[in-house]
Amino acid sequence: MAAKESPQEKKKKKKKPGPNDKLKWETARELGLEDDLARSGDSLSVREAGKIGGQMVKKMIQAGQKALNEEPPGE
Repeated sequence: MAAKESPQEKKKKKKKPGPNDKLKWETARELGLEDDLARSGDSLSVREAGKIGGQMVKKMIQAGQKALNEEPPGE
């Protein structure tokens, strides 16, 4: 039977990039937080993570509204 991974071993594994990683990095760059994101990775401050997340949500809402506006009527 295989032994369970320790929390340290789990941290060492690279996470698969999620669908919003590109947006996250783009947003961090725009807010001047790219260095913080690269340096601290998962240990951003709550404020920094909130800024990035809030701007990501704004961008996704704007993209959705734009897509709806461009959709031909009746579909």
